[in-house]
Amino acid sequence: MRYALQWIRSLIFEINVYLSMLVLGVVFLPWALLHARGAHTACSLYCRWIRWSAVWMIGLRTEVRGTPPTDEVMVAAKHQSFLDILLIFGSVPAGKFIMKRELLYTPIIGQYAYRIGCVPVNRGKRGAAIKKMVADVAAGLAKPGQLIIYSQGTRVAPGAKVPYKVGTAVLYEDLGQPCVPAATNAGVFWPRRGIYRKPGLAVVEFLPTIETGLERAEFMQRLESAVETRSNALMREAGFDLDGKD
Repeated sequence: MRYALQWIRSLIFEINVYLSMLVLGVVFLPWALLHARGAHTACSLYCRWIRWSAVWMIGLRTEVRGTPPTDEVMVAAKHQSFLDILLIFGSVPAGKFIMKRELLYTPIIGQYAYRIGCVPVNRGKRGAAIKKMVADVAAGLAKPGQLIIYSQGTRVAPGAKVPYKVGTAVLYEDLGQPCVPAATNAGVFWPRRGIYRKPGLAVVEFLPTIETGLERAEFMQRLESAVETRSNALMREAGFDLDGKD
């Protein structure tokens, strides 16, 4: 009975996730098309609404730990859920994502992604996309802010093993920006697939900055170790059994 009730609450919450996205997207669209500030305001408001509504709709609280960066850095994050996207973006002043190019053509969402400065990449052609983005930054064409990249390239279920992609290191070297790792346990409560959402405390944690100048192998080792170690700790804190999966 308890599971059935939580499933119904989760369904209502899921409707809220997409309906509020549509409403805010349409209401703010004229401002967003005129000025990037309008797009960023709408996206920030959406993040706050989802975090607030999750508390009373499904009993899911959220917390951001560590110090969100405010300067020009690359944020290399663990990606388990749509929720960690909202928590990271809502915590930094000018977040922009490396995203799949297909999303750029999604109605409303694509326009907002473009206006806040997201970088679209083609599947299988990430290297070329990275080179173009580095060139745009060097030419002063890219919008300033915090570049958010998911180093494993996709959402990863809690406990699953997915290798870290070298594109993060290429960006770290070529952009010459510090890297802020970010860990999460969001997937324990808000999984990749399905409607059911668990109550509890979902966390995104910004970890100590990795400064510039490291060799590629050392950078990747430090990044993966920091993110995986802390994400595992957060998942255990949330009651997820990692025994045999570490």
